[in-house]
Amino acid sequence: MSDLPAPVNPLLLELLRCPVAVRAAEHGPDPGRLRLAHGCWLVCDESGMKYPIRDGIAIMLVEEGEKWRATAEADLPVPPPAA
Repeated sequence: MSDLPAPVNPLLLELLRCPVAVRAAEHGPDPGRLRLAHGCWLVCDESGMKYPIRDGIAIMLVEEGEKWRATAEADLPVPPPAA
């Protein structure tokens, strides 16, 4: 078994949205788009939330994203720590 994180399906990445940013009208017509960082984090540039991907599953809980919000993208642990 590899220590490398499982990648996210690109089709899933196109569908997922940040649950915080989608509530804010000021983010335009398609708010909350996420991008993959370090192969194991989903980052929302609009809200600053960062969601870990553990065992190939995106943890899209607001509480989880908030926990990592203040962490610089370069400082996010790879792989994300267990919950």
